[in-house]
Amino acid sequence: MLGKAILFGLTLCAAPAARAQEGSVAFFGITLLDSSLQTAELGADPAEAARIDMLKALVTERFEAEGYTLVDLSPVAEDRARIVNPAKCYGCDTRMATRLGADYSLVGEVQKVSNLILTMNLQMRDAASGDMVRGRVVDIRSNTDDSWRRGMAYILKTAFFREEEE
Repeated sequence: MLGKAILFGLTLCAAPAARAQEGSVAFFGITLLDSSLQTAELGADPAEAARIDMLKALVTERFEAEGYTLVDLSPVAEDRARIVNPAKCYGCDTRMATRLGADYSLVGEVQKVSNLILTMNLQMRDAASGDMVRGRVVDIRSNTDDSWRRGMAYILKTAFFREEEE
């Protein structure tokens, strides 16, 4: 069906256990990367900025519901403000997570290729080692609230919190 999100998952790491382990997480947010040339200025589309906020809330709520503690990022606010994209900063996310006393670093990205094609990813790393613990990349079709929500829900369901078998 046109207008519906079509998801293509590419696994970044091994499939998760049925239940994720609990711990503390430094969630550094989700970065919008607009390579579409359809927006004159990055972040200029208020609908996309609202969608990034929606994804952050979705991720935060799900991790908290699964028993994770999200740590306060204010002690690294100055460092964080200098970083454009914590998912691509040569390990600065895990270094900041370690300084915060978190077990894990969590970062995400949405890359807008066009209004039809977007790529979304979420990555969780062990703060001490920097090793990838869980992660997934999906391509979504259609630049709508529903397609963005479905894309992140798919990532959370298949790579982080597999639903219990019935």
